[in-house]
Parts: sequence; structure tokens; C-alpha cells
Amino acid sequence: MTVLHSVDFFPADQSPVAIEPRLPQAAFPEHHHDFHEIVIVEHGTGIHVFNGQPFTISGGTVCFVRDHDRHLYEHTDNLCLTNVLYRSPESFQFLAGLHQLLPQEQDDHYPSHWRVSQQTLAQVRVVIGQLEALDPEMDTHGIANREILFMQLLVMLCKGSQQEGVVSNDARLNQLMLWLEDHYAEDICWEMLADQFMLSLRTLHRQLKYSTGLTPQRYLNRLRLTKARHLLRHSDKSVTDIAFRCGFSDSNHFSTLFRREFNWSPREIRQGRDMQLQ
Repeated sequence: MTVLHSVDFFPADQSPVAIEPRLPQAAFPEHHHDFHEIVIVEHGTGIHVFNGQPFTISGGTVCFVRDHDRHLYEHTDNLCLTNVLYRSPESFQFLAGLHQLLPQEQDDHYPSHWRVSQQTLAQVRVVIGQLEALDPEMDTHGIANREILFMQLLVMLCKGSQQEGVVSNDARLNQLMLWLEDHYAEDICWEMLADQFMLSLRTLHRQLKYSTGLTPQRYLNRLRLTKARHLLRHSDKSVTDIAFRCGFSDSNHFSTLFRREFNWSPREIRQGRDMQLQ
């Protein structure tokens, strides 16, 4: 497995934070780092396989990657990322209690993926721009300025992910997309789902297309197919059973959509033929 080293990304040994844009981010094999990383998805879509679990990511997704986490990107479509790299929380000189602003593992669950609004993304871009504009000098003031801006960035991301009570359409769409991550296999009626999240059907279509580049049904199909591909690789359930478990009522239709999405049939994925050619 590829290991990325801090010496190749941080401008100086003393630098606590580095910015690494990926515009765009192509498919990238499984790897881990000797540093931590906050992945901010600017726009586009892709599949982020994080510690073996697939996540569909799009504009507004934020992912927190620890130094021991394994991850990769695949099936990317104009996926543009800004990666904020940082050393361990204990390595900051002027910040204490930084871990309180980072995701905390509870009951063996690590909440690695968040969603934030376009408004929060715009605020985040300003802080990242300030980080990039800092003088490269690593004196005491330079290090302190970097740590202060990093703290501001974390606060923005935390507040941006806590959208209960927020009534903007942007926030409602984020809540809807998070709901789909858990309920993708259910029968989906877009009119009822729009009502559930207090969106007009037209707004749902327009904002989801803006955020992901996909229509709602295409986004749902990609979500279902991604979960199905994971089960094909990591379970011994039949193709038909997996199709039904992932929300498809017709296994033949599932196979047609699967090949169209991934250029491989479900049985070829089960046999690992796609992995053999990587």
C-alpha cells in the first residue's frame, strides 16, 4: 500500500498545516499518510472508499482522515478537492484541546464524512486563501498565525455540519443526502421526500443537480450501485440477493445499470477482474 509522507507535502519541518489542492482529483489507489488530512470537496462527484467502506462524495462533503486510515478515490467525475493537511493534534504549539473540534470515535464508529452548505464552503475558501497567502517564514508569529487560521477553519466546519434548526434549502438538501446514505435501499418517492425535507420538487432537482452534476434518480442509482459493488467484493451473497438488498426489484435491470456505471458486469466484479487490471 502507498504511504504518503509529510516531508513531501509540508513546506518546513515546523509547519503545522499545509494546503494541497487537487483540481481535479483523478482516481487514486488505496493509501495512508503519516499526517492527518481534512478533505473538502469543492464540486464534482466520486466514490471515496474509506477503511473499506464506500461513500459517494460531492460538493459540500468534508472528510476527516487520520494518519492510520486507509482510503482511495475511484469513479471520479470532475472531482475537485482541497486537502488541508495537518500534523497530529498534539503537535500544535499554541492550540490545546484541538481534538474537541475533530470527529470522535464512539462505539467503534468514526463519523468521518460530514456535509456543509455552500455558504460554509465559501467561508472556508476565504480562510484557506489566507493560509495560502501567509509568509512562508516559520518564525513564532508565522506558526501562530497558521494555527489560529486552522482553528477558525475547524470551527466553521463544525458549525456548518450542525444544521439542526437551519431552514435554508441548502441545509435541507444536505440533510436529504445524508438520509439517502442510510435509506438508499428503500422505495423512494421524490415528491414525498421533497415534502419530508420541506423542499419543492423543482428545488430538489435543481440543487441536487448543481451539487452533484446528477439528476436525483441518477444519484440514487449511483449510490445503490456503489453499495452493491462493495457487497459483491466483500460478501458471498448472490447477485440477485445483492440487487434486492440495494433497492433494485429486477436483477436483470440491476445488471444492465451496473455495467453501464462501472463497465463491468456484477459477476466480473465478483471474480475480481477489475482489480486484476489495476
